[in-house]
This record gives sequence, structure tokens and C-alpha cells, in this order.
Amino acid sequence: MPDDDMGNPKNITNKTFDEASKASGQSIEEAKKNTLELLKKQVGQNK
Repeated sequence: MPDDDMGNPKNITNKTFDEASKASGQSIEEAKKNTLELLKKQVGQNK
């Protein structure tokens, strides 16, 4: 349900990645990959 904001527009959806990709001049796929890498690093630091 990548487009379901669960009733709160502040939740992350595909629209979030669309806006981020436009702001950084990259594709939506690149924005998602960069986010995934960041999350992997953040989660790894909490172990």
C-alpha cells in the first residue's frame, strides 16, 4: 500500500519519494535506494 497515508498526509508514501526525487534531481527509484541505504546504516548503528 505504497500510496496509503493511513489518514495522515505526513506518513511516507510514493508521493514522498516523488517529491524527494524531484528536489534532488534523481529518479524515484534512486530516491528509494538512497533511503534504503540510509535506513540500513541507521538500523545497523542501533545494534
